[in-house]
Parts: sequence; structure tokens; C-alpha cells
Amino acid sequence: MDFGLTDEQEMIVDTVRAFVARELVPHENQVEATGVVAPELVAEITQKALAAGIYAANMPAELGGGGLDNLTMAMVDRAFGFTQYALHYIVARPSNILQACQGAQVDDYLLPTISGERVDCLAMSEPDAGSDVRGMSCKATRDGDHYVIKGTKHFISHADLADYVILFVATGEEETARGPKKLISSFLVDFDTPGVEVVPGYNCVSNRGYHNMIINFDNARVPASKLLGEEHRGFDVANEWLGATRLQVAAISLGRADRALSVATEWAATREQFGQKIGKFQGVSFKLADMTTKLTEAEMMTYRAAWKMDQNTMTDGDAAMAKLSATEMLQFVSDEAIQILGGMGLMDELPLERIWRDARVDRIWDGTSEIQRHIISREILRPLGA
Repeated sequence: MDFGLTDEQEMIVDTVRAFVARELVPHENQVEATGVVAPELVAEITQKALAAGIYAANMPAELGGGGLDNLTMAMVDRAFGFTQYALHYIVARPSNILQACQGAQVDDYLLPTISGERVDCLAMSEPDAGSDVRGMSCKATRDGDHYVIKGTKHFISHADLADYVILFVATGEEETARGPKKLISSFLVDFDTPGVEVVPGYNCVSNRGYHNMIINFDNARVPASKLLGEEHRGFDVANEWLGATRLQVAAISLGRADRALSVATEWAATREQFGQKIGKFQGVSFKLADMTTKLTEAEMMTYRAAWKMDQNTMTDGDAAMAKLSATEMLQFVSDEAIQILGGMGLMDELPLERIWRDARVDRIWDGTSEIQRHIISREILRPLGA
């Protein structure tokens, strides 16, 4: 495994870094203050990203996307992690689940999403079914050439920017040795479908301007042609997405940690107390050493998983280890950075308090740290029959 950047990768990452610094960072304070990314700014960033050739970089080139491999995409996501999630997410990374589109779905959903004409979101979580996806109660019942969908989804990220949802619902049940198990299917559902309601969700301490929404389905009739993949095989579709999105969270965490460490290092090198730079005190310098070590460890874990994904050898455990190590590293690095700056680290003149707040959700969404540990330990024990 060689994680050194090629000339092409260096050019791509430099392009993204420059875009982030020029087009996104200047809007950070406004988004933090208002909790909103104005619609006109969303449109402006989208058009500039399209012009720069970095929109939908994760999607295949033959479909109009950037065609980046997973390792390069991890490096790009790390560069995006330098700024707020609400801003860099606009430079869309459409869900790779959409590559399961077939027939008319390709022209109606996949291609317009890659070109920036449409925006997707994904709905899996429910008020009574978070980590227990099989416990979802939102269901779709077949009725002729339609499905009737009833139930509620919550914590649906950026549904306020989207015009359709990739929806996971129960469509049946099967008996297993451990009792009844729900069968899950996925659908493409337009928000203008009668019976579909998108309402504001909860105020979150993390990622201001990046909103979670609640979606209610009141006997919404969806054509059977909107089924994504096969009926009852929704997890096959979801598993394609979960590995990639966990790597994305891990890579973004690296970028946030880069920024936090940079602020802390500059402070330690320039701030004087007791007649010398505070970086000369072991209480500070050892923190920087530990922060750098943990960041490097998480980098290796994340890039290793991305490289293995490109070789089609990545396991669920590889993705889980990347997300677990990177998100817990970020919490440590952001907290230690604030400790180095003292009271100033908690002031909103600097990005540390935002990075610290934003980091908290990363150990929860896309699978909690506990779920990641379960995945890793299961992969260790299953070959031994445990």
C-alpha cells in the first residue's frame, strides 16, 4: 500500500483545498451566526463546484461524475473537512446507492443528481428505530402497481435541500431462528408525492446550517417502478452505501483534526507565558505529540480501508475501524487543542469550539462507536464460531 499522492492526486486535492479556502471558508461565520445556508448561496456554490469539476466527484466518469477512486476520494473529503459540513456538503457527493438505479430511474434520478439538477437525501432512522434498523415500523404495502407507504422517519440530513428521498422501509417479514425479522426495501420517493410531508427536525449542537428533518408518510402511493433494487433486498443496496459513507465520515474527521492541530500548533509556537513560548513546556508539547500520533494512526486506518475498497477487499470491519479510529481521534484532538489555548479555545473568534461541537455527532451518525465495535468484534469472532 502506497499512500503517497501521485501528481494527478496532488492536483485534485490542491484544487479542492483552493476551492474550500476561496469559496467556502469566507461564509463560515455567517452560517455559524444564522444557522442557515441561504438558498442563493447554495445555488452559487453548486454552480462554482460544477464549473471547477469537483461536483459529484465520487460518481463514475461515464455517468458525468468525477470518477475518483476511493483512496483519492478520501483525500478529497479530508480537504473538504477543513470547513463546515453545511458548506462543503453542497459540493454534492450523491449517495452511491443511486448506482442501483435501473431503466427510467437512471434518467429521472441518477443522472440529474450527478449533474446538480436534483438533490437526494436518505431516510433510514426512525423515532423508535435508530441503530436497530430491523426495528423500523415505517412500512410499504403492495397495492396493485403501487406501494402504499405509512410511517415516520427522523434525523434525515439535508432533506430541506433535497427534492426526493432514498427511503428504506419494511415490506414484509420472515421467520428466523431468532424469531420474526423484517424485510427491508428501498424506494425513490419524490417530495411532491401526495401524502409525503417534510417538516423541521430538532435543533442540533453539531453542524449548524446542516439541518435534520422529519418526513411523514401518510398512505403515500408510490409507483412500483420507484422500487430501488429488488423487493425485500434493501440491505443489499444499503451495504453498498454504508461502507463508503463511513469512510467519508472518517476522512472528514481527518480534515477537521488537521485544522484543529494547526491552530493549536501555531498558538503553542507563538504564545508566551512565564518568559517563554508555551510549546517549550512539556505539558503542551506532549499534547501536540499525542495529537499528531493519533491523527497519523487514524489517517493510516482510513487510507488503508479506502485502498482496500478500491481492491474490492474491504470488509465491514475495515470501514468500521476507520470510522471508529478517526471520529474518536477527532474528539481527542479538538479537546486537547482547546486545552492548549485555554479559555480562548472556547471563543467563537477561532474555529476550535465549532470543531469540538461538530465532532460530537460523528461518533453517533452512520453507526455509533458502539455499533462499529460490534461490527469489528463480530468479524473477529465469527470465524471461530462465536
